[in-house]
Amino acid sequence: MTNPSGSQWKPQPAGAVWVAKQLDGFRRQHPDVLIFEELLRERTGTRLLDWIDHLHVTSVAGIEAAGFVRASDGWYEHPGALLPVVKQSSHDRMLLRIDSVSDFYVANCPRFSIEVTAGPWDLRREAILARGKWPVEFGMIERNGCNIRTEVKLLTDRQKIDAQVVAELLRHRQRKFDNVMAGCDSVQQLIGQAIDMVGRDVACHLFFAAERAYWQGRNRAGQVQFMRQSALGVGWGNHDHHTYRSSRVGFARLITLLEELGFKCRERFYAGLEAGWGAQVLEHPTCGVVIFADVDLSSDEISADFSHHPLENKANLGTIGLWCALHGEALFEGGMHHLECQFDFDGARRQLAQFGVKCMKPFTDFPFLRQCFTEGERWQVEPNRIAAAAHKGWITTEQADRFAAEGAVGSHLEVLERNDGYRGFNQTGINEIIRKTDPRFLVVEG
Repeated sequence: MTNPSGSQWKPQPAGAVWVAKQLDGFRRQHPDVLIFEELLRERTGTRLLDWIDHLHVTSVAGIEAAGFVRASDGWYEHPGALLPVVKQSSHDRMLLRIDSVSDFYVANCPRFSIEVTAGPWDLRREAILARGKWPVEFGMIERNGCNIRTEVKLLTDRQKIDAQVVAELLRHRQRKFDNVMAGCDSVQQLIGQAIDMVGRDVACHLFFAAERAYWQGRNRAGQVQFMRQSALGVGWGNHDHHTYRSSRVGFARLITLLEELGFKCRERFYAGLEAGWGAQVLEHPTCGVVIFADVDLSSDEISADFSHHPLENKANLGTIGLWCALHGEALFEGGMHHLECQFDFDGARRQLAQFGVKCMKPFTDFPFLRQCFTEGERWQVEPNRIAAAAHKGWITTEQADRFAAEGAVGSHLEVLERNDGYRGFNQTGINEIIRKTDPRFLVVEG
């Protein structure tokens, strides 16, 4: 869903209050809601509210006054907020979005009675906690590239095999190339093959499952948090956005590839003359994946559509360009710069610290939006990349020696808390944290 006014998202407290009241009703009418909510809070540092995929309610009293709009398919959505969709129904039902209902079953069958619907690799599966005498229904939903608002058919055995083949092709894809354009051509061919085999939405779902796995393999904070969330069988169902860094020459191709997967461009950012970077936000209407794509940018380029017009390389590199020079494009060997997930901000930071994961100073601390990075994961940098950066004057001799000895920061997990349905970003805060993660200005603490 794109905000027609660009980046001017605003808090929507009325909509958030309406959803919170519905959640209160589920807490009162199904005891497992409170039990699982406490498990999420204590063991993952997350809030049940942020996992809600959708609601069925018997009464929609006050929903339009709260800012929701009834669409032609009967579902209510809030055009200005990040809130679950709602449908009026004959009974109350709340489902949380998770990665795998099978994983949820294994993790939770000792504590809950659970019924799983559909079969492995079907597009939509549910894990419903025993309703018993309770008047409402509570459970989990796994959506593999489908929309809750459309009917889906059970897949044939051939289609399920195709999905598994595509999943592995994407996880095993080539990531090192001689140049950016060769890499983009390779990814474009693979995306086309995936779409031909399983359709665009499923291809998108599988692509980003593979991207998260690649990022997680080189980020300890992500590994720790995924371990905690997997212990409850919920996976990365609370992901907020995925951040990609791109060289200038590769940026337009990156956006084109994302659009081929079905993404729609939302707002663009430009942080100002001193910052020297810009970003394009994209969102997938079916999968719900959000992308924050960063690139070095100058002030004279912001008025144009820099996401679709090729950018030429420049002699000097900003924070984004240097990261790509040292680690490779995020689309290729670099992988995502960070995955941002929704948390109980204070609880998650405190719990991660108990596992030895430190967080940087928050770069956003508003009532409706709180954000911070975990301390950066340092990666070894290939000697030829260091030599090339030094030869072109992008880094000093001292910095080159430091990167060779200590590596350079490659990735983070981002801890985020959204309130009042706010779905935007803090441009000033992002500018500050991008500079603070520039490896030229970071020193390893002893």
